[in-house]
Amino acid sequence: MTTNEQSTRASRLAREAADAAEVRRWQSHPDVVAWRVERVRRQVDRLCWSGIVLGLAFTTANVQWFAAAGAEVGSLPWLTAWLLDPTVCLVLLAILRAEQVTARYQVHTGRWVRAAKWLTLAATYVMNTWSSWAAGSPAGVVLHSVPPVVVFVAAEAVTDLRDKLTDAVHVAVTTSMNRTEVHEPAMDEPAATTAEERPVRRKLFAEYLADARAAWTADVEISPAWVRQATGCSRGLSSRLAAALTAEVAGVRHDK
Repeated sequence: MTTNEQSTRASRLAREAADAAEVRRWQSHPDVVAWRVERVRRQVDRLCWSGIVLGLAFTTANVQWFAAAGAEVGSLPWLTAWLLDPTVCLVLLAILRAEQVTARYQVHTGRWVRAAKWLTLAATYVMNTWSSWAAGSPAGVVLHSVPPVVVFVAAEAVTDLRDKLTDAVHVAVTTSMNRTEVHEPAMDEPAATTAEERPVRRKLFAEYLADARAAWTADVEISPAWVRQATGCSRGLSSRLAAALTAEVAGVRHDK
């Protein structure tokens, strides 16, 4: 292999290495990660909402039959029976739609919201399976239990999934902020680097928590804003640190 061929090959490998490094850098960029997570979030929402709507449509027919109680088709009781399950389902869908937004920003809802969601799901389950329980039909109980149970599990899981997807974005942002770019010297530069150019070790979660624990006093209200001020951590990490420190303080008070 001639010198020119070696030089051409080396140049090509250098360009490919530079392109690969550029791709890796952008793949780990917080904005790119957030865009990918947002795309997955939309897919998860569409699939879960499709399953929930189909399950509620199945329960609507069962509840209508249960509420009509053998009324003549087209009569007023028969028509009114169609309103029962949609009344419950609309409340449930409103709660799930609100949780879709609160979970995105990791805002936790109160007890009444969770109680209303469980009550609507329980009401749908009871109305779907009551006739089968009364008739002593195990097959009917299983058949009419599957859609309400799937809706219940999906309603709980989708909220947690959205929360974890938001955590993924926060982790990407935190990792990017804590990453220090390493200076690569050119061919004509000395290989040695100064202390400022050396990569800085990433500060661990436990170390941030220790700093917050040391700065906390009994008269301080623990919040993400206070944690950021006390430890200098990122906004994405401050919520987790505040929750961990709050749990520690609550545990100490309980032990006492």
